[in-house]
Amino acid sequence: MIFAAGLGTRLRPLTDNKPKALVEVGGGTLLEITIRRLKYFGIREVVINIHHFGALILDFLEQYHNFGIDITISDERGLLLDTGGGLQKAAPHFKDAPFLVHNVDILSDIDIKALYQAHLSSGALATLAVRDRPSSRHLLFDEGGVLAGWRHNRTSEERISRPAAQYHPLAFSGIYVLSPRIFDFMPPGPVFSIIDVFLEAAKSERLLAYRHDDSLWLDVGKVTALEKAESLINDIPLA
Repeated sequence: MIFAAGLGTRLRPLTDNKPKALVEVGGGTLLEITIRRLKYFGIREVVINIHHFGALILDFLEQYHNFGIDITISDERGLLLDTGGGLQKAAPHFKDAPFLVHNVDILSDIDIKALYQAHLSSGALATLAVRDRPSSRHLLFDEGGVLAGWRHNRTSEERISRPAAQYHPLAFSGIYVLSPRIFDFMPPGPVFSIIDVFLEAAKSERLLAYRHDDSLWLDVGKVTALEKAESLINDIPLA
């Protein structure tokens, strides 16, 4: 699933008349780049959620014939559902096997196939791509790389799901693999964050860190990141 429904407030004024998914980097939109990344690793079935200027995304996909893959739209134009609610709405498409989720405003050369294989090998409920980098919020993992909590570094707020001798803070990368059992831990909704779901599930399930500190990675959700994105895009393999 590609999360493409966000308002793109950090990218204003570029998103005053378009969704952030259609902001361009290196001559291609963020949505095209993400789709081509998934195609590079053999993914041919994708669900994309839409909200902000959703019709423009529909027109864009039609113009490019869905980039030659099977694309299903999860339409949130009536109500923006946040990451957890958005995933819950798309749940009927993800009942049969573990699935990948990728935020549209993330550029990375992370090995998605290796991430997926790590998830299959572990039997975990979720496998979360994370990095050791500065962030206002960190996921907290125990010595074994199991999710144990969350911390807001500016306010010092902590939410602990399981006790650990020591908590290791790592920043979430916006790319992850989930078992369909994740839907058992979701509230009725309709609007909630996937982080809340992770923290609830972590009380009884294993959600594992997948570290990719040596990968290229950039959050392109801010205007200030676009120049850096231009310099990185040529180093990211695309289909």
